Amino acid sequence: MTFTEAEKAYYMRQALIEAQKAADHDEVPIGAVVVKDGQIIGRGFNAREAHHKATHHAEICAIDQANEVVGNWRLLECALFVTIEPCVMCSGAISLARLSQVYFGAANPKFGGAVSLYQILQDERLNHRLHVESGILERECADMMQNFFKNRRKQ
Repeated sequence: MTFTEAEKAYYMRQALIEAQKAADHDEVPIGAVVVKDGQIIGRGFNAREAHHKATHHAEICAIDQANEVVGNWRLLECALFVTIEPCVMCSGAISLARLSQVYFGAANPKFGGAVSLYQILQDERLNHRLHVESGILERECADMMQNFFKNRRKQ
């Protein structure tokens, strides 16, 4: 599955729409979409506070929805677009779901499990590796996070 720069930007904008939903619910604004054959088959945003569940990260929510759509736990030939670099937990879930590609906007230097702290998605010791690309609409993704925490500190 190959994406043009315009397609990458389009799908990341869709992930940013999901991130805004999280922010609207006073959740950390991270959003994700799963794409298969040019169609979005899963959407998710952080919902930990709303659901009182530590695992309700955007990536997990999008993967769960995509699993239901395809009727399988394997998301072969699917790509995930997420506004912020996946954490260690989400990187593990992405690998276990057998996604083939991950595109993210901004790095996560404190919790990143894809490139910043760990390289789980490309670790040769694991049985599944996938394509990882960063920097898609990086400024917009980083700004959303920075503005959220800046506003939170003011409160």
